[in-house]
Amino acid sequence: MAQCILTPAAGKRLIGRALAVHPAVIKALDSGTIVIIAGTTNGYAAEEILKKSGQEKEFSRSHFIRGVTMPPDKKTTENGRLPDESEFPGDVIIKNGRLIKGKTIFDLADDLKKGDVILKGANCVNLAQKKAGILIGHPRGGTIAAAVPALIGRRVRIIIPAGLEKRVSDDIDKIAGLLNSPESSGPRLFPAPGEIFTEIDAVKLLSGADACLTAAGGVCGAEGAVWLFLTGTSEQVENARNIINEISGEPRFALP
Repeated sequence: MAQCILTPAAGKRLIGRALAVHPAVIKALDSGTIVIIAGTTNGYAAEEILKKSGQEKEFSRSHFIRGVTMPPDKKTTENGRLPDESEFPGDVIIKNGRLIKGKTIFDLADDLKKGDVILKGANCVNLAQKKAGILIGHPRGGTIAAAVPALIGRRVRIIIPAGLEKRVSDDIDKIAGLLNSPESSGPRLFPAPGEIFTEIDAVKLLSGADACLTAAGGVCGAEGAVWLFLTGTSEQVENARNIINEISGEPRFALP
């Protein structure tokens, strides 16, 4: 048994590394299509997945975001968008192992098929429910609205990477009912279908160890950090500790 600390940035890196070896991602990377929808955590996933084919230098996490939550003194639109999105590179599309630049989920959604994979980030996650929610600013539902028909119509897999700092205790559907009410204002919430993938899942996939969230919080760059309690065989726990130690110095996420 062991305890460890993960900052949000280290958690994003851990999730990215695990998704790069996720069986569904590996299969789609070989003979299918992977759509990584722009987002902060998904930027780390894109880096790690593109390393598999030696294409990581063709991608930059800079500007690879749509909506983002910032401190009150930072300027974003009402829906969390940056004032200048002229350098947005598009989503990451990998088809048969090769990166296709300048496209988005909206260009590819209708062509996706069983065996393909979509990675879509979230804004809240209920660990007990294993359910996530996505804040919506677009009047037609945004990128998740484009992705869902591929899942329910053609069995395309949706994986939802979500850091543990986004955990909530209330029922996701209840929260959606509040935010989507005609009497409400601001962003709406889409209860997202798909496979929730947090740092806990990443630890399990990479090392075989089980992880339990035991505490959270911090200051001086550790805001949003989480404590994980690791259990398993001696080898599994040691592997998990080595992986976490390797990424523990991940720099804090910063916009360009």
